[in-house]
Amino acid sequence: MKKKLLLFSILLVFSVILAACGGDDDSSEEGTSDNSGDNGESTSDNGGESSAEQVFKANIASEPFSLNPSLANDATSSSVLLQTFEGLTRIGPEGEPQEAMASEIETSDDLKKYTFTIREDAKWSNGDPVTAQDFEYAWKWALDPNNNSQYAYQLYYVKNAEAANTGEGSLDDVGVTAVDDQTLEVELENPTPYFLELTAFYTYFPVNSKIAKENEEWYADAGENYVSNGPFKMTEWSHNDSITLEPNEEYWDKDAVKLDRIEFAMINDFNTELNSFKQGEFDWAGSPFGSLPTEAIPSLKEDGSLNVEPIAGTYWYKFHTEKEPFNNVNIRKAFAYAIDRQGIVENITKAGQVPAMAAVPPTMFSDNEEGYFDAVNIEKAKEHLQKGIEELGYDSVEDMPAVTLSFNTSESHAKIAQAIQDMWKKNLGVDVELSNSEWAVYIDQLHQGDYQIGRMGWLGDFNDPINFLELYKEKGGNNDTRWHSEEFASLLEESQTETDSEKRTEMLKEAEGILMDEMPIAPIYFYTNAWVQDENLKDVVMSGLGDVQLKWAHFE
Repeated sequence: MKKKLLLFSILLVFSVILAACGGDDDSSEEGTSDNSGDNGESTSDNGGESSAEQVFKANIASEPFSLNPSLANDATSSSVLLQTFEGLTRIGPEGEPQEAMASEIETSDDLKKYTFTIREDAKWSNGDPVTAQDFEYAWKWALDPNNNSQYAYQLYYVKNAEAANTGEGSLDDVGVTAVDDQTLEVELENPTPYFLELTAFYTYFPVNSKIAKENEEWYADAGENYVSNGPFKMTEWSHNDSITLEPNEEYWDKDAVKLDRIEFAMINDFNTELNSFKQGEFDWAGSPFGSLPTEAIPSLKEDGSLNVEPIAGTYWYKFHTEKEPFNNVNIRKAFAYAIDRQGIVENITKAGQVPAMAAVPPTMFSDNEEGYFDAVNIEKAKEHLQKGIEELGYDSVEDMPAVTLSFNTSESHAKIAQAIQDMWKKNLGVDVELSNSEWAVYIDQLHQGDYQIGRMGWLGDFNDPINFLELYKEKGGNNDTRWHSEEFASLLEESQTETDSEKRTEMLKEAEGILMDEMPIAPIYFYTNAWVQDENLKDVVMSGLGDVQLKWAHFE
């Protein structure tokens, strides 16, 4: 790589070290949408029997939303895709972007043009060469509004990408061009210091264009059509039951791969997950693949087997701001302020989570440990409730429409929902119904707007606050709240061209203040990853963002 990338790598190492300070979850989330739990790289005395067999077994809890990188939008899908696909770059063991599908990266003096040379030995799992056209095809496919890619906005850093995705421009004008099979040119809207970290994210992964053009549903099942370019390939997908991965013999760096097989189960019961781990049936229990039962965390702490790492992630509830009564900001604030966050992290989650009174984790904005409002303020909550009732023309709280809190099936999500249901009844006098669905059904309901209050979390895709704020820049995509603020969006736009880092931070903080004042989301806690693992499992790479790569993993 060129010197500019080396400098960026040094800066990124520093930023990832800073990022290793706060967040957590358990079974299906966002942005990556969290549908998972924890992560890391430590040892457990409870793990299965020591064995030289190079087979990694873990639980991903549920069916992935999609194993098409252009459609995936959750941590469960990410857990699989990070093993089976590879982008132009990969985040290495030290936290910096490495050359991956690209063997060489050049940047222009204004940092707005990148030229990637695709390595000559890059191949798909079926032996086809990975070409620059495969990247151009995948990025433009995700940007095509007809394909409803929830993560298309992650490509908006590319010139004319947003215009194409919103229907105001042409895909032909998007700044990604396959000059030839080995050369990919990318033009950006603005200098983006973290762009080479973005190219390691799954929305930027390539797709075998030859197969995809011939088979629209190429990604629906394991088989000859499902080809990938990462260290592993999928050999079996028993829907809603299990996924099996094996080494990709066509992978350019196959000698680095030590595991003979990865077996992911889909068991949506975390007591069963932990018990299976204790019996040696799993090598890992907990985040980011699955989750630990909250009641087991104290004993795991006590016996020294629990691993906890702060990560860049926030657990929150979303309000559908176009549905009564949550089309009223005072009602939203009432529900948000009536939640006892300290009680939740102390009595339910119990894995070092930090109460969240802001959207951006303290790993990125250190003063967000304090945030924008009190961890609980019942008096203010009641004041806002009364204002909202009057503004909506109700005579009393009994006149409000029935309220339903939705969440994806998970023991911990259910416990949190039940606790908050009780808080809203006690503190506001509001009866709230609970509704749970399996992850794939649940996330589709949110995207379709079929909810009032919905549980979600966001695990950072890259180490910059804008990753948490840009979710709510425009309606659609991952912004299921249907909330929009021109002032908020303008601040994010301005921050993209601001070269003074302090001024840019001020802009982003001001934008977050607007988000927290209008409250389309109610932050609850900042994530940590909590997990146990086989003591013989080595070289699992976990980033400060909470994701895990198994490329280098092995058993001693």
